Amino acid sequence: MRSFILHFKSAFLGLILFPLLALAQENDFKSYTQNLEGTDLKFDMVAIPGGSFNMGSPVNEAGRRPDEGPQHQVKISPFWIGKHEVTWDFFEPFVYKNQEISRSKVPLKQQVDALTRPTKPYVDMTWGMGKEGFPAIGMTQYSAIQFCKWLYARTGEFYRLPTEAEWEYACRAGTSGAYSHPAESKLDDYAWYKANSGNKTHPVGEKKPNPWGLFDMHGNVTEWTYDQYKPDAYSKFVGTIAQDPVIPFETLYPNSVRGGSYEDLPTDLRSASRRGSLAEWKQIDPQIPKSNWWLTGGTFVGIRVVRPLVAPSKEEIEAYYNREPIADF
Repeated sequence: MRSFILHFKSAFLGLILFPLLALAQENDFKSYTQNLEGTDLKFDMVAIPGGSFNMGSPVNEAGRRPDEGPQHQVKISPFWIGKHEVTWDFFEPFVYKNQEISRSKVPLKQQVDALTRPTKPYVDMTWGMGKEGFPAIGMTQYSAIQFCKWLYARTGEFYRLPTEAEWEYACRAGTSGAYSHPAESKLDDYAWYKANSGNKTHPVGEKKPNPWGLFDMHGNVTEWTYDQYKPDAYSKFVGTIAQDPVIPFETLYPNSVRGGSYEDLPTDLRSASRRGSLAEWKQIDPQIPKSNWWLTGGTFVGIRVVRPLVAPSKEEIEAYYNREPIADF
C-alpha cells in the first residue's frame, strides 16, 4: 500500500510539474545571440513559435511541380532558426583548427580539440565569390551535420539542420503565397537570384527579411535540410495532420535542399519549391572515393541551423552527430 501511495504521489507531482516545466520553457522562448566562448564570434537565432500550416503548393500556383503536392496540414513544435545563413566566419574555424585557435582567447576545450574536422579542400571553396560575411558554400550534408556537432561542443546547445517541414514553415512565416513577400515583382527586394546576383553569392542580410525576421530564405544559397528527398513524400500525409514530420535519410542521394540560390530562376525560390542533391555536385572531385566533406561542383549549397525548444536526450544527440558517413565512390 505504501509503495502504491508513493507511486501515486510521484505521478501526481509529475502531472503538476510537467506543465509548469513546459510553461517555463515557453516563457523563456525568445530570440537570442549565441556567443562562442573565448572568441568574438556570435550569431543570431530567431524564436519561431509552434503552429500549423499547409505544406506544399496549391495546384494553381505558377511554377508548381508535382513533388510539391498534395498540399497537406503540418503541425510544428517551437524552435529557433538562424537569422542568417552560416557564413565563412564560422565555417572556417570549424574546418581549420589553427584558425579556431588564433581566434580563441582561451585554450580549446578537450571535446573541441578532439573533434574530427573536414579534409582540407584542394581548391578555394569560395570560388572567389567572397568570404567575410558571405555564406559558406560547398559542404556536403555530412559536413553540415559535423559543423553542428562542432557548435554543440563549443556552446553546449544542440544545433542541427532543419527538417523540410521546419524550413518551409519558417520560410512562409505565416504566409500562404508563392513567396513570403507580396508578389514575384518584389523579389529583387528580398532575394539574390539569377537576374540580379551577377552569378555569385552576396553577404548575408543585405536584402529585406521575411515577416519573421529571417534573411535570404529565398535565394543567395540553397540550404541543406536533414530530410531524404522523395518526390512522393507528401502522399502519405493526406487526410492527416503530420506532427513534426521528417523523412530520415538512408542513402547518400538525393537529400533535400531548399530556398533556391543566386543562380536560380524565380520559380526555384518559391516557399514550396523542393530539390534533391545530385552526384554531379562532386563532378570535379578527383578523390576516390569522393570526399565526405566537400561538393566541388556545389558552389550554390549552404546551411542554416536550427535548435529545438525541447532538446533531445544525450543518446539521441549522439546518434544524430555520430552517424557514419555514407561512402561515395
